[in-house]
Amino acid sequence: MDRKKTEQETGHRHILVGVSASPTNARIIHTAAQMADAFGGAFTALYVQTSDADKMSEADKKRLQENIRFAEQSGATMATVYGDDISYQIAEFAHLSGAGILVIGRSNVTRRHFWNKPTLAEKLAAIAPNLEIHIIPDPAERNQYPEKKEIFSQYILPSCRDLLIMLLILAVTTGIGNVFWIFGFTEANIITVYILGVLLTALFTKSHACSVIASLASVLVFNFFFTEPRLTLHAYEPGYPVTFAIMLFASLITGSLANRLKNHAKQSAQAAFRTQVLFDTNQLLQKAQDDDAMIQITASQLMKLLERDVIAYPEQKGKLGKGYLFNTVQGISDESFFTQREKMTAEWVLQNKKHAGATTDTWKDAKCLYLAIRINQKVYGVVGIHIAGRPLDSFEKSVLLSILGECALAIENNHNAKEKEQAAVLAKNEQLRANLLRAISHDLRTPLTSISGNAGYLVSSYDKLDDEMRMQVFTDIQEDALWLIRLMENLLSLTRIEDGSVELHTSSELVEEVIEEALKHIDRKSSEYHIQVKLKDELLFARMDARLIVQVIINLVDNAIKYTPSGSSIVITAQKKEEMVSVSIADDGPGIPDSEKDHVFEMFFTGEKQIADGRRSLGLGLALCRSIINAHGGEIVLTDNKPHGCVFTFTLPWEEVNLHV
Repeated sequence: MDRKKTEQETGHRHILVGVSASPTNARIIHTAAQMADAFGGAFTALYVQTSDADKMSEADKKRLQENIRFAEQSGATMATVYGDDISYQIAEFAHLSGAGILVIGRSNVTRRHFWNKPTLAEKLAAIAPNLEIHIIPDPAERNQYPEKKEIFSQYILPSCRDLLIMLLILAVTTGIGNVFWIFGFTEANIITVYILGVLLTALFTKSHACSVIASLASVLVFNFFFTEPRLTLHAYEPGYPVTFAIMLFASLITGSLANRLKNHAKQSAQAAFRTQVLFDTNQLLQKAQDDDAMIQITASQLMKLLERDVIAYPEQKGKLGKGYLFNTVQGISDESFFTQREKMTAEWVLQNKKHAGATTDTWKDAKCLYLAIRINQKVYGVVGIHIAGRPLDSFEKSVLLSILGECALAIENNHNAKEKEQAAVLAKNEQLRANLLRAISHDLRTPLTSISGNAGYLVSSYDKLDDEMRMQVFTDIQEDALWLIRLMENLLSLTRIEDGSVELHTSSELVEEVIEEALKHIDRKSSEYHIQVKLKDELLFARMDARLIVQVIINLVDNAIKYTPSGSSIVITAQKKEEMVSVSIADDGPGIPDSEKDHVFEMFFTGEKQIADGRRSLGLGLALCRSIINAHGGEIVLTDNKPHGCVFTFTLPWEEVNLHV
């Protein structure tokens, strides 16, 4: 209950003010701003753009932009909606935004007759009874009539082109009417043709007056050509005046509806185009990889949306980078956009994070209106919009700010993603370093302790030992030292191959000789195992770096020895498969669980299975094998040996050798 009450109070403190071209609208906005400060609530300025917005005089357009800028300077969040029913649009926006208080202006003109249209305040009170409406008197409405006369002379009176179109349509409909008359069609059919002509006139002309004139002309022409007596404006039938009146009203209504539909279609097309541009901008920004690309995409989309020249500067270390010009006329480069004055204006926007340039009070003699691409206090670039005497309307400006905000958000997300990626790489490297240190400190302790103990035993009891015992101790020290050397070689080889610092010295090598060389360096415990070599082709050659492949075979055989009990069989096979040589090392030990198979080639992975000689490894051998084989263009895989055991198989490029005897 308390929470609901708090939400209602918060909505009630949301102040909504109407913005218009009225000369006193600034005073209304100022009053609303003071109320917002007093209540400590949100403050929104709303402009309802109707289908007749483009018919405003230049003075009204300029005053509207000044009022919008004043509302923004007063701390209001600017919003724009479309619709001819202003009261409905305001009420709907107030409901969706949660505004509880509306501040609007009111003219001193009152309703004199019941048939007059209700005022805006009366409509709002009827459709939004929960909205608290504060009406500020606006006497300036009385002074709008001269400007309306200018609008009437500019937009209502038809142009010569519109009159020609209207006369042409009227002539065509009259011709069709004569054809209908000749073939005996009824007058109702001819009247329908003239109504269709009025509809076409409304669709193909810009002036509203054309449909009215066409309606009157259609009635007169119909009377002149198709009523008795023909070719006169007289009518014998007493019911014809009613017919003419109905025809006139039908034509007027048809023309009015057609004009309204045309305006709505125009608005819908503009909204659909702008929506598509916004959607495309979002998609393109998601695909871009760096800041410059995102800024260029944004500037290009703004050029397409606003149909104006756009210049964009990325931010580079606190200064403006190289500017990009996006011209509406392709192939034209205008250096006037890169003058010292323009650059200084853009630099000021970068440093102060505010708008500047044309249509503002700061650097107002610049050609472009410059805005920052920023989120919070971080600026990622500056965009300039060429004004050329055509200030941005409220909707264009709101869309512009939305696109710039979306660009800044995309850049920030890209930076965050890169920082997370770098942090992940650092974390992975740190984890690898920690694993290496932990493995070295733990797994090297056994051989080092053995070497140190055996060496101390020799020092203290050398004379007391017979030759056989001394040889045994020396052999143990040598094996532990060789184990450490081999471990270090694996580690060094792995790091060099991974960072690409090792170059392969490949040549055609006989696979049998490489296997024999590897078996010479196998752990001494290999005598306790049954190691067999089976080659289907004795002269089997492969292209390889023999030194590295010997290391691979040693690691795989040693791995089999470590993880299988004494007496196990280890079989090495090699054969040609298509254009590759396949080498397999199979054992009949306990095998590797399925849960560990995907990890055996990872660095530092040792698994949890029992090791035959009790000595752990660092988990580098198989990782090194994979790196070496991949560097040769082959692959290494692990499969099960039936009925039990493991099979490690790697491939190398096959090499054909011609022996000349």
